[in-house]
Amino acid sequence: MDTTLLLGYIGALIVGLVLGLIGGGGSILTVPLLVYLLGYNPVVATAYSLFVVGTSSMVGTYQKHKKGLVDFKTGLAFSFPSFIAVYLSRRYLVPGIPDTLFSFGEYTLTKEMGIMIFFAIIMVLASFSMIKKEKKNGTTLPSQPYYKTFIQGLIIGTVTGIIGAGGGFLYVPALVVWANIPMKKAVGTSLIIVTINSLIGFIGDVQTLEIEWPFLLFFTLISIIGIIIGVFLSKFISGKKLKKSFGIFVLIMAVYIIYKESAM
Repeated sequence: MDTTLLLGYIGALIVGLVLGLIGGGGSILTVPLLVYLLGYNPVVATAYSLFVVGTSSMVGTYQKHKKGLVDFKTGLAFSFPSFIAVYLSRRYLVPGIPDTLFSFGEYTLTKEMGIMIFFAIIMVLASFSMIKKEKKNGTTLPSQPYYKTFIQGLIIGTVTGIIGAGGGFLYVPALVVWANIPMKKAVGTSLIIVTINSLIGFIGDVQTLEIEWPFLLFFTLISIIGIIIGVFLSKFISGKKLKKSFGIFVLIMAVYIIYKESAM
């Protein structure tokens, strides 16, 4: 087996471990891994990321459901506007982005560079949410009107559709603040949203891209094995400390991506 491909599969295992340990961050590792190590085009990499994260989150949903930590009614209601936005983004918006976004002198910002820089910006936001301390709030807030949730779901779905992310780092706080769901249950509930959004978004890609199914399925299988190991290890590792450390790593990766893409 080619050394680069072997490293890629090891990376897939690490992606699964991260998902199993902290319940998110899979796409944050998957996209850079596919682009910079395995040499995939960012559009293809974000598509593959949707399948990997969606399938992995399905396994995570089952595990959380066994513990009673999934609110299916809220998750399905919230996922409706999100998966519409994700599908439309992958089917029409991403393919419709021009190959050259703009040129300034000798510098040209291409579609691939733009997607990676946008992805890096979302990574920065995600890293801050992982690093900052969680505030304890003893007050109970009423759930907001559904039309607001619908609009917010469209926005989050569009963002995650463009960057090929599951969006767990966006959906968890949304469920806590907007749907008034406790944090632990919000994490479990977000997984069903991520599963639906990612896999439906991937369906949009299947119609526009040529998929290397043997590689993608094997990569995903290794990620799922990583999740199973990660869930087991989570019993012995502090999730809060791990989340903060991973947030710092994500921030460093985001700065690296912005530097690398800007220097091209």
